[in-house]
Amino acid sequence: MAGWTLITGASEGLGAEFARLAAAEGRNLILTARSEDKLRALAEALRGCAGEIAVIPADLADPAGAQHLWQKAAIGRRIEILVNNAGLGRHGAFGNGEGWDRELATITVNMTALSLLMKMAIPHMRAERGGHILNVASTAAFMPGPNMAVYHASKAYVLSLTEAVAEELRGTDVHVCALCPGATQTSFFDAADMHGITLLSLARPASAEAVARAGWHAMKAGHRLHVTGAMNKLFAFAPRLTPRGLTTFITAKVMGKQGR
Repeated sequence: MAGWTLITGASEGLGAEFARLAAAEGRNLILTARSEDKLRALAEALRGCAGEIAVIPADLADPAGAQHLWQKAAIGRRIEILVNNAGLGRHGAFGNGEGWDRELATITVNMTALSLLMKMAIPHMRAERGGHILNVASTAAFMPGPNMAVYHASKAYVLSLTEAVAEELRGTDVHVCALCPGATQTSFFDAADMHGITLLSLARPASAEAVARAGWHAMKAGHRLHVTGAMNKLFAFAPRLTPRGLTTFITAKVMGKQGR
């Protein structure tokens, strides 16, 4: 039975780029996100180069969304690649009394849904000749993030979980990789209300295509962690040498909005 690639958050941005990469290799695709119209438009664009394509709309901010998605995706299919790409964030002070609905959705999508899909995918893959899991984390995983506290904490969780599970799976035919990009040209900045932050004035965000390609290759090579770009590698390594308080202070400045 031919294997399938399941990609969450596939309607645009990194998710759509992962879908294009998988399609270029002739893989069977399961595309999922909230927007069915965007998923079907992408599926139509990929027909002719991909194998079979299944579209399964799902809202992973719903606590039951990940389980329902897996149940639909795995029926009669061997899932050999899982790309946990769906992610949310919110810019703003945690203690200002605003934004809890968005922050709760961030926790549910970035942590709970990702964990549950991994939890179900691993035994499935071990029983079905192995596979790969790619978890999209962030350079935010390496430091606390004032002004995006929940997002940074969620990505630290993703990185820690990925590395721990990868070690548990050492010597097996299932491989788990965390992709940690820096700022990337996607709609995430609009959704998270991040326009105007200092970070975006320091360097041009990387293209979603380049980030997805780097992550895809790292996953297939069996790497546990891949940080994209030389500056991002420095950004991720620096907190190991810098006092924690100073790291947090600097991050607050970088993630703050200019003129405020």
